[in-house]
Amino acid sequence: MSDPTDAIAHSLEPFRSYLNLLARLHLDPRLRGKVDLSGVVQQSLWEASQVLARRGSEGQPAAPLLRRLLANNLADEVRKCYADKRDAARDQSLEAALQESSARLEAFLAAEDSSPSRRAERTEDLARLAAALEALPEAQRRAVELHYLQGRPLADVARELGRTKAAIAGLLHRGLDALKSTLIPNPRGDP
Repeated sequence: MSDPTDAIAHSLEPFRSYLNLLARLHLDPRLRGKVDLSGVVQQSLWEASQVLARRGSEGQPAAPLLRRLLANNLADEVRKCYADKRDAARDQSLEAALQESSARLEAFLAAEDSSPSRRAERTEDLARLAAALEALPEAQRRAVELHYLQGRPLADVARELGRTKAAIAGLLHRGLDALKSTLIPNPRGDP
């Protein structure tokens, strides 16, 4: 790993789950089979490593740059799908939507704290949350993302996932329990 770009790329790897989560949250469900989200995320990580290597800013916060690159790359892929139906408002709103989702993720974790060390911890926490979400069973992950991260009402989540409100409530309960057990250390060491 003598190349600085390789070291930067390695340092960005923990953001992969975070970017996957943001991409899933903001891709139109009708395009899920048409857009390669992992490819979009990979492209965003690669571009970020190139930008950070050129700037010589390895210690700078990467999350804002990654969100901007993801928004641009996702918008490019969506444009390709809607080649003759371009909507400039949709392109502009994608970056704002990604920023809003990131803010929801932060709010999901904890209250605001502005010290530099706390911001760095929060960035690490966001990456851990995204990885923990990816580890959930698909139905639980979708329910948690739609309800807590997109702010959708229970009835909307139930309709989208084709389940009852009671079933969605159960998925949310089990999903949150799993996230808590993954993200919050047990002080007594109990399983």
